[in-house]
Amino acid sequence: MTAETATEVMIEGKKLKLTNLNKIMWPEGLTKAHLVKYYTDIAPYLLPHLKGRPIVMKRYPHGIEGEFFYQKDCPDYAPEWISTTTIIHSAKKVNYIICNDVATLVWLANQGCIEIHAWLSANPAVEYPNIAVIDLDPGDEATFEDVMRVALVVRQALNQLKLKGFPKTSGASGMHVFIPINPVYSFQEVTKAMGFVAKLVTSTYASKATIERSLDKRSKNKVYVDYLQNTRGKSMAWTYSLRPLPGAPVSTPLLWEEIESLAIDPRQFNMHNILGRLHLFGDLFAPMANQMQELDHILAMG
Repeated sequence: MTAETATEVMIEGKKLKLTNLNKIMWPEGLTKAHLVKYYTDIAPYLLPHLKGRPIVMKRYPHGIEGEFFYQKDCPDYAPEWISTTTIIHSAKKVNYIICNDVATLVWLANQGCIEIHAWLSANPAVEYPNIAVIDLDPGDEATFEDVMRVALVVRQALNQLKLKGFPKTSGASGMHVFIPINPVYSFQEVTKAMGFVAKLVTSTYASKATIERSLDKRSKNKVYVDYLQNTRGKSMAWTYSLRPLPGAPVSTPLLWEEIESLAIDPRQFNMHNILGRLHLFGDLFAPMANQMQELDHILAMG
């Protein structure tokens, strides 16, 4: 796509006007045209993971070095073909966008939405997550190697509980381990079950893993095992989302064997090479669709 000031495109029979495509979004010279092209190219892999999920836009109208804001409500000026779902959140109705097609994905990119956040649940069962998550967030003095070591303990804990986890880089400094589940549990139940997992991890690896919520009390050289991301209304940078950091890193699914090597640098997966990785490995998260796991045995443990 050329970096014209504005251009009209037709995608799947839907007309879009793309604006300011020559706007610099990353300081190394990547423009909004690059942003739009990335989400167009990644769509076959990303859209199956977004299907039916309420999403939150993290918008950077002036690029990653400018101010940003989160937008939950679909704006009034959005095309009528943009799908939405209305959810009561924080005592108000929010019309969340549902991104099930390429046209919507490109429209999001044109809004300066670098980072796509999504709920852990999807229509028609939006009150019942089909993914649970353990979010690994390193302290200022913890390394990504520490994150990988904690991730391996997460896998060990999940194995003990007869669950399969799917790891990905957050695209920044942490990792997410997704656990596909049968959408029959409330957010509260999923949070409780993942709290059990997190406590198992921290009891096994107390020297590096913590569930201490307070930043003031949390050791800077530890990795926060965050199970509270399973709370209703939370969203997170989704699989294959770009991140607003130098080099345009991507939240990328990993093989557990890669984590075992302790040789991963999350910055190595980016806008420029992620498609090559997908052509080599395929979508490592595709099998999640067939892994509807149960949490009853964990919830029964109290």
